[in-house]
Amino acid sequence: MLVQLAIRDIVLIDRLELDFRDGLSVLTGETGTGKSILLDAFALALGGRGDGDLVRHGEAQGQVTAVFDCPVKHPARLIAEQSDIDTEGDLILRRVQMADGRTRAFINDQPVSVQVLKSVGAALVEIHGQHDDRALLDPSSHRNILDVFGGLGELVAKVASASENLRTVRQALKNHEAKIETARKEADFLKFAVDELTTLAASPGEEEELSERRQLMMQSEKVAQDISETLEIVAGQNSPLPQLSAAMRRLERRQDQAPALLTDSVKALDEALVAFDSARNALEEALRQTEFDPQDLERVEERLFALRAAARKYDVPVDGLSVLRDKYSNDLGLIEAGEEQLGSLKQAVDQAESNYLGLARKLSEGRLKTAKVLDEAVQNELPPLKLENARFITEISHDETSRDATGFDKVEFWTQTNPGTRPGPMMKVASGGELSRFMLALKVVLADKGSAPTLVFDEIDTGVGGAVADAIGQRLSRLAEKVQVMAVTHAPQVAARATSHFQIQKSLAPDGEKTVTRVISLTAEPRQEEIARMLAGETISDEARAAAAHLLQAAGQHKKIKQNANAAQGKLL
Repeated sequence: MLVQLAIRDIVLIDRLELDFRDGLSVLTGETGTGKSILLDAFALALGGRGDGDLVRHGEAQGQVTAVFDCPVKHPARLIAEQSDIDTEGDLILRRVQMADGRTRAFINDQPVSVQVLKSVGAALVEIHGQHDDRALLDPSSHRNILDVFGGLGELVAKVASASENLRTVRQALKNHEAKIETARKEADFLKFAVDELTTLAASPGEEEELSERRQLMMQSEKVAQDISETLEIVAGQNSPLPQLSAAMRRLERRQDQAPALLTDSVKALDEALVAFDSARNALEEALRQTEFDPQDLERVEERLFALRAAARKYDVPVDGLSVLRDKYSNDLGLIEAGEEQLGSLKQAVDQAESNYLGLARKLSEGRLKTAKVLDEAVQNELPPLKLENARFITEISHDETSRDATGFDKVEFWTQTNPGTRPGPMMKVASGGELSRFMLALKVVLADKGSAPTLVFDEIDTGVGGAVADAIGQRLSRLAEKVQVMAVTHAPQVAARATSHFQIQKSLAPDGEKTVTRVISLTAEPRQEEIARMLAGETISDEARAAAAHLLQAAGQHKKIKQNANAAQGKLL
């Protein structure tokens, strides 16, 4: 709930701090004192639209801070945690409004986007007025309201899951059918291509190997002559090897006579002879390799031509021909094996559709039953609100051909304001005042069904008085037993039932130059005097004071009776 609201330099408010508690808090004051300003400032802290005109004249900026105490697992904390905000302790929402129109948003003193601030604020507070009945204005929310009231959340989640599963298997079937159809259209081509590529039997790396062989054979004829001539020099008739060999033997015979002179020379000659012998062997091997069959070159060139022609034909690299062959073989296999898989996918779709329909129909039945209970509960709240001739109708249209994650129901709140008139959507049929009272009746009925922990009602009692205002006060008080309620009101019957009463006043600042708005927490006699003013107007009579005392006394007795009833119920339990 909201525990504190601090406002600095917003329109007529220079410095204001208000502490709130649970129950019903009312804000009263004469027209023009700044009640709307207070709510505009509060809405700003919740992520509402900023406006430079909100900044107090002469100031560079204004700011609003709202402090909330909420449970650890409250949705507002979860939203904040998703934005990496430390949520330990209270949740503190702060908005700084610059005079030039710019704004800055903070949660627990961490900068956040306005959208994050708005999401957290929406989970904490709902603001309602004659022109802000959001739940009633937006038919897209009516189905969710009905589901929450009926406790259908688990079934709604199952329908959404079944819908997603149905969408997934349908897409899988569609994709598979498209593949098979494509394969069927290309079946003749695929069969020919697989046969041709299988016969060709290309292997990865074959093109490179053949190219190297072809290049070697084409160069061999030119190289062979040089190799042969060189071999003739090294090992032919004019080879120096015999003479070197004979010279080395002569030196070897003389080596014992002059070892110091001949040892190195004999060794060098021996190494030279070995090197010559190695050169001869290498040249002979090279010469043998230059020998090839001309038909072998022809066969290599024919193979290269066939491989490259196939690569051009199928628009792939030569090394990709074997991969393409395998792919085409798989595509052909898909035509046969795919038929069996197609049957399995169709069966899966039928099963998923049957599961979805079963759950969606069960959800529709639950909604129909819940609608009757909701209509009756809201209907019971209408007579005291002077809507005794009106009917609240939860209109459900059921179309099994229109299926989505929420089922196949469209839900919209309708009303019939007078007997004999045609029912229709509430927004089109009900007046502004009627909308506010319908909304209040709905909120009372839905008080413990996931409502925000703080509800704000802005002058929903405008244009009513007497018994209707008292009925609104009763319902706001009942609502405040479940959630924190704040109400801006002109009705003394509503103000008398509050647990906290704030009076908004407008006066001159101490410097006598600027007008400021002040908020005073009223207790006892000042509160009775304010309620008397609301009853009588500018001149407060003794009769008005007596009537105010009577309202406060009646409201106090009602609270005492309610407390006793709750205590008795607790003992019974």
